[in-house]
Amino acid sequence: MPEAVQPSTGTNKPFAQEAKSFTPEDEAALRESLKRCSPSTFEAAVQYRRTGNPEHLPAVVIGVIERFVEPDLRMKLKDADDDLRLIEDLGVDSLTMMEIVILVEEVLHMAINNEELRNLRTVGDVKTFIDCKVRGLPLPEPTKFLPIEHIATVMPIQPPFLFLNEGSVSSSGANAKYKITGQEFFLQGHFKDNPVMPASIMLEALGQLAVLYLLEGMTPEPGKMVNPSTIFFTGCEGVRAHRVCRPGDILTMSIKPKRAKMPLATFEGAIRVGQEKAAIVEEITLTFGFAEIPAQPAESAVNVAAVKATPEAAPVRKAVNS
Repeated sequence: MPEAVQPSTGTNKPFAQEAKSFTPEDEAALRESLKRCSPSTFEAAVQYRRTGNPEHLPAVVIGVIERFVEPDLRMKLKDADDDLRLIEDLGVDSLTMMEIVILVEEVLHMAINNEELRNLRTVGDVKTFIDCKVRGLPLPEPTKFLPIEHIATVMPIQPPFLFLNEGSVSSSGANAKYKITGQEFFLQGHFKDNPVMPASIMLEALGQLAVLYLLEGMTPEPGKMVNPSTIFFTGCEGVRAHRVCRPGDILTMSIKPKRAKMPLATFEGAIRVGQEKAAIVEEITLTFGFAEIPAQPAESAVNVAAVKATPEAAPVRKAVNS
């Protein structure tokens, strides 16, 4: 998996010593800082300041974010979904993000550099970032957000059998979404006058997300890359379907690596529709191999970017969104 980046000097020290002294004056100041947050947020902050236990941090982070999110969007934070995007899903702009950071610094007695905020795109990113800062751990590699054009470029699977509309890859796993349009070829016969997404296709979509993780999230030996032509499905265990999925539903998929050593990689996966569980897989196993990274001219990266920007790339998006 990707190696963590080194933390900024002097900003990632643990704060356990500060937790030993928490006076009534400190509690009053904390109450004032969090007066517009929920009581549970205040209680979690008190417990953290008294004990220094990082297990209280998620409740504090979620509570502070909730304070600055529009009321009609706060329901999305109910289940503390780590995949929620700060901008797209919660409407957090750069100015609001600064307000969140200032309050977190005040509540947790920590310092955050503006430069460190650039890679925080999801609720999970923020929670992981704060946890690493408090524990004094190296900060993880930022999440990579991948549009359909990039996914179609790197994946060996192509439309109309590609079931990833967008994706993201981090050091801990990968996430993706796929909207069932009703135009999928397999829905013509599954079932008559009652189109339902086959569970086997949902399993295929999770497998594709695991493939994307191998290609974009795994760090092989120096000079090596995962060879897309060597990735194949080998087996799965513990598959359970919980919900019928129909046209119009948006599948939110997630996978996490359990173990990976060439030639095998095993993942656990889940699919949700909104907050409803649709399917889970305890283990998906793929086989894969490495290849040498080919030497390319320096201008090749520019050429690839230019190709992706050309009108010829449009049919890929059209094929997936149709």
